[in-house]
Amino acid sequence: MRRLAIEAGAAIMEIYGEDDFDVRAKDDESPVTAADEAADALISAGLRAAFPDMALVTEEQAASHEQEVSTFLIVDPLDGTKEFVKRRGDFTVNIAYVENGVPVRGIVYAPAKERLFYTQADGQSVEETGAFDLDTPGDTKPIRVKMPDNDALLVVASKSHRDQATDDYIAQYNVEDMRSAGSSLKFCLVATGEADLYPRVGRTMEWDTAAGHAVLTGAGGKVVRFDDLSPLSYGKPGFENPFFIAHTPGVSLKKGAAR
Repeated sequence: MRRLAIEAGAAIMEIYGEDDFDVRAKDDESPVTAADEAADALISAGLRAAFPDMALVTEEQAASHEQEVSTFLIVDPLDGTKEFVKRRGDFTVNIAYVENGVPVRGIVYAPAKERLFYTQADGQSVEETGAFDLDTPGDTKPIRVKMPDNDALLVVASKSHRDQATDDYIAQYNVEDMRSAGSSLKFCLVATGEADLYPRVGRTMEWDTAAGHAVLTGAGGKVVRFDDLSPLSYGKPGFENPFFIAHTPGVSLKKGAAR
């Protein structure tokens, strides 16, 4: 998974460096580029070769996977396409393994920001630094959520999907600092202690969140539903998520309205 993420990141950056690239709209009006498709093809081929009997769900091929599953691999080859198109750098490659509805292994690679996060076999999440060599992992350091101060919370929210409902929810907390980030990097910022709380009041799919969810879990964090604060599960019909909250334990969570 690590190798495929780095290879996909290299393919994405090659297209990112071009003077111009085509952007098309999918059926749901979300954008797609040659980088999404190249990364999807590369990762899918690698995972199918390595895990031929495992169900595989990817954003670009989701329509071909209609049956419900609870244990599967799930991929967003380029999360944050809007950030990619606007050349803002906040895009990631995401690969995750979901077991019985729970994302237990995940890798999030932000090639433009040169940040690489993943869960190890023991479940601990780490951030790797170095040259990101395909065959030889660089130095890693364990990452861990921090103890929050409920009187001075650090909040991260979507860069491209911020709306009034999100702001209204955040207004219930005592916030010391607010930052915006794109893609699944928001989960990783909570995982490293750079943020305490990431609420998502908007549509997401399971491939958007599974890898980041796994990384955050391996760092001691949690992801819960917005309406009842129960754990966010995977393998749902259509792979669509409800609104959710990613957070470090210790945050005094507020319930939100049902979707």
